[in-house]
Amino acid sequence: MIHWNVSPELLSIGSFSIRWYGLLFAISFVLGFRIVQKMFAAEKVSEKHLDPLFIYMIVGTIGGARVGHCLFYEPEIYLADPIRILKVWEGGLASHGAAIGIFFALFLYCRKHRLSWLWLVDRLCITVALAGGFIRLGNLFNSEILGKPAELPWSFVFTRIDAIPRHPTQLYESLGYFAAFALLYRLYWSGKGKRQGYLFGLFLMLIFGSRFVWEFFKENQVAFESSLPLNMGQLLSVPLVALGAFLFARAARAPQAPGRS
Repeated sequence: MIHWNVSPELLSIGSFSIRWYGLLFAISFVLGFRIVQKMFAAEKVSEKHLDPLFIYMIVGTIGGARVGHCLFYEPEIYLADPIRILKVWEGGLASHGAAIGIFFALFLYCRKHRLSWLWLVDRLCITVALAGGFIRLGNLFNSEILGKPAELPWSFVFTRIDAIPRHPTQLYESLGYFAAFALLYRLYWSGKGKRQGYLFGLFLMLIFGSRFVWEFFKENQVAFESSLPLNMGQLLSVPLVALGAFLFARAARAPQAPGRS
């Protein structure tokens, strides 16, 4: 088994520090920007859309992830003291909240720029899958979102937390998201994912379907989840997988791919 005792901080100079999580988060956005830039160039979409698009993406991701955590996992704390929602540095981000935040931010963006929302999310979901892989690696460096105890050759002992060998669920999810990214990216450039909703539907099924499975190997994040038939991550994943199946099936039956606007 692997004894994991990596510091969350990559570099620290006085009061200034760079954390692995923040670095990996930033890398995911830089790579995502380049991928979308390449897509837009191939489809002859003006690059003037890119800078405001990624501002919407960043705000939607961080804002949605923070609000999602506060409402889904610890509502009694944050509703009693709403100002704490703004204290992002205290920790607490939820991927389901990030997804909702991104979808809403892109709705506002498409409404302003008169673009098809479904056309845009078909492309951006590819970069979101990539970002998910990097963010779960950041969770690994933070020794957070722990797996359940397991006696396996690849078990991790997070020595900053305890001495228990556990499933490295951060790696399970990260590898799954990177694999989803590779598939979606290949489908886009092969031309097989041109029907609106095809890639986005597949993204929802792959990402949140795998999330549902990996939750069985994780420790619950908050105490009240122990009284639920499924944990919060699984309950939030079910409607997104169902939506993905609907979009994918509808796109598969469509005769052709409509335009972007």
